[in-house]
Amino acid sequence: MPATPGRRLPALDEVSKAIVEQLQQDGRRSYAAIGKVVGLSEAAVRQRVQKLIDTGVMQVVAVTDPLQLGFARQAMVGVKVSGPLEPVADALAALDEVSYVVITAGAHDLLAEVVCESDDHLLELLSGRIRAIPGVVATETHTYLQLRKQPYSWGVR
Repeated sequence: MPATPGRRLPALDEVSKAIVEQLQQDGRRSYAAIGKVVGLSEAAVRQRVQKLIDTGVMQVVAVTDPLQLGFARQAMVGVKVSGPLEPVADALAALDEVSYVVITAGAHDLLAEVVCESDDHLLELLSGRIRAIPGVVATETHTYLQLRKQPYSWGVR
């Protein structure tokens, strides 16, 4: 869920934060059950959830393990860029295999998480498409061997 540069969203009230926390615990929790916890009607919870989604505060999705779905290779690709970062980040984000892109400070200008069906697929993606993006100077690929932690329950502030 990309943030819009220069756009600050209004701070969430305590009820909206409580709704987010309920959905972080169980994204399938019913609006009626959430309403009982936060003190709102089912319809009011539905309306607030829709607003949270529409404004980009959150999304409700099924998180999967790519290995269980037939994708044999996941990797984090560090990208060094010459020139503006945003066009390269946008080009990476447009690739189907890329699940995550961030602009960073440090050894790499960008980090992109990729999910591929095989090592050959990863090689084609890196050599044939990522390194062909104008402005890409170098890449460094970190292949995932085993997923040990991937929480989505960090709460709200």
